[in-house]
This record gives sequence, structure tokens and C-alpha cells, in this order.
Amino acid sequence: MATTILVIFLVVYLGMILGGLPFLRLDRTGVALLGAIALISIDALSLEQAVASVHLPTMALLFAFMVISAQMRLGGFYDWVTHKLAGLELNPASLLAVLVAVSAALSAVFSNDIVCLAMAPLLVDACKRRALAPVPFLLALACASNIGSAATLIGNPQNMLIGQTMRLSFDGYFLDAIVPVALGLAICWWLIVRQTKGRWEEADSPAAAVPAEQRPGKIAFDAWQTTKGLLVAGALLVAFLVAPWPREHMALIGAGVLLMSRQLHSRNMLGLVDWELLVLFMSLFVVNAALQRTGLTGEAVAWLAAHGVQLDRPGALFAATFVLSNLVSNVPAVMLLMPAVHHPLGGVMLALVSTLAGNLLIVGSIANIIVVDAAARRGIAIDWRRHARVGVPVTVATLAISGVYLALRF
Repeated sequence: MATTILVIFLVVYLGMILGGLPFLRLDRTGVALLGAIALISIDALSLEQAVASVHLPTMALLFAFMVISAQMRLGGFYDWVTHKLAGLELNPASLLAVLVAVSAALSAVFSNDIVCLAMAPLLVDACKRRALAPVPFLLALACASNIGSAATLIGNPQNMLIGQTMRLSFDGYFLDAIVPVALGLAICWWLIVRQTKGRWEEADSPAAAVPAEQRPGKIAFDAWQTTKGLLVAGALLVAFLVAPWPREHMALIGAGVLLMSRQLHSRNMLGLVDWELLVLFMSLFVVNAALQRTGLTGEAVAWLAAHGVQLDRPGALFAATFVLSNLVSNVPAVMLLMPAVHHPLGGVMLALVSTLAGNLLIVGSIANIIVVDAAARRGIAIDWRRHARVGVPVTVATLAISGVYLALRF
């Protein structure tokens, strides 16, 4: 049984690396779900044990903030912000700085994936209207959103998972993370400006005409719906800082308030929830729980420790998080490494490194993929080489800053 469980586990994580399995039309979510089904089918876990292995507080928090982000999208907030940015009378370098700051701030509250999904197509159109090359701005959006999302425990899915399962303090984590995040954003802006060398109006690639029916329609700005969403999000941030109640309970209440709307249909709100991501989370919880029950993970950690790789030490955890985040993606990497984290600042390191490592390659972060896909639909090619010219130095610099900062803290 242990051997069978290990084989299923390895197949699932091979799917995480490849983004699917050869000869099958499966993405990461499909592979993880099939792995969970297989484990339940062979009685590696009973159905009750599989359900118990899912960390419901994390799932509830993730779902609630997806609903809040849906409110902001349907209220036209992201469209309004992007158009306001495009209309600023600033030189390109200053405009890039504002974009970096705004996308990072939004990602810290509303999740980097949502921000990139809403803003990337509009940003391309805005750059074209101002005769600016879109690629530097698109890369800044992706990188800054990833970096900014590391500032809070609600900025991205892996931080929500870490914060909920390790019971990290919301304000304590923010105070630990804000210094490397702020310095990382400054480095990101500086590197892109330096690489552009003043050629802001040079076309990076020929832009193909996009048929009108393929262009995403502009969502009209609704001041009341936007205000309602911002009030709920602001109230939750304050409550996370001062209220003694569980974060997931407060977030669900906030989502429930937003669902009680006379204008926005719940069907539209729930239609913007990323159900695939929720299924991926639940499936990986089941797969990892089945492996842990075999005792093989404990044996693997002991074997690594015997050979000088002690994951409970900062240096080894830092390196393992970076490698695994780019190998299997940050959420699966975090799920694998959390049982080995025992130091008080280990959760902070895990959150920072797993998030910042996502800038290295296009496939390192869903936000990167969203931006590249949005550019492709506008006829703008951002291949892995063009992304790596920015992503690699940004990742190296931000991780170096985080490494020095965490070393001083440890």
C-alpha cells in the first residue's frame, strides 16, 4: 500500500511540474483531483479521513476573498483604476513607478492573480493609446503583483495557507514582510527602467489587430458597488488586526454581506470564483495526507538530515522553498515543506521565498501566465527569454534582500 501511495504521489507531483500529464488533456487541477480519487478508491484514506485532511479554515478564507474580488471586478473598480493610471500626466518612468505601487498594493489585499487578470488587457490598450511599448509595463504588473502579494497573509493562496495552518499573526507577518517587499518593489522598478534605456516608445513586437468580439468589454464603474467592496475589505483588514475571532469566520461574514445584493446577481459573483483553484487545494490536501500517513515523509526528512540537509534550519529551508516553488509551483511546494517548519520565523520565510520565487520563470506564477496570455491575445509576444530578462534579476535581487533581512532577524 505504501508503495502504491508513493507512486500516486509522484505522478501527481510530476503533473505539478509539467502542468499536466502526457497524452491526457489534464491540467494541474485535473491531475491532483484524479490522484485524490485514486487514493480514496484504494482505501489509502477513507472518505471521512479525506474530508478531515482538508484544512477548512484555509478553504473558507480563500473562497471569501474570491467573492470580495468578484465584487470589485463587477463594480468596475479595476477598470477604473487602470484608466485613471493611463490618464496620468507623467513621464513613462514615473508612470511605471505608480503602476508598480498600485498593482502591489491591490495584490496585497485582493490577490495577485485577480489583479493581473483584470488589469493586464486594459493596460495593453492604455499603453497603445499613449504610444508606449506595452511589454515593460506588463512585466512590471506581473512582477510587482507577485512581490506585493507577499506583504500580507491574504495576498496569494500560499500565504493564506501558511497563515491559517501555522496561525501566524496578521500584523506580525506584515511588519516582518514589508521591508523586503518595499525594497523588492523599488528594485523591480529600477531594473525595468534600466533595461528599457529610455526606449519607451519602441515597439517590442508587432501588435496584431484584435477583433472587436475578442476584446473584453469595459465594465462600467459603479461607485456604490465599489464602495461597498472597499468598505468590507477595509473592515476585514481592521478586524484581522484587532478582533479576536477567527479570520475565516470574519471573511465569510464579509463575503455573505456582499452576496446580499439587489443589483449584482449571486450567479455572476460566484461565476468569478476560481473553483479550479479550490479543487486543486482540496486534492493536494488529500494527496499529502495520504503520504504522511505512510511515514515516508518523516523518513525522507530524517534521511536528508543525515546527509546534511536539515529542513528545519533557515538556509536549507530557504533553498528548498526556492527550488520546489519553481519545480512544482508554490502552493504544492508550501504544502510539502510546512511540516518541516518549526522556527518562529519559518512561516515568514516560507511565505516570502515561495512568493518571490514565482518571478523567476513564466510558469513560476499564475499571475505571470495571465499577463503573458493577455499580451498574446493583443498580438504581443512575451516569450520565456523576454520574461527572464526581467524575472531572473528581479528574483535574485528580491531573494537576496529577503535572505539578508531574514538572516538578521533569525
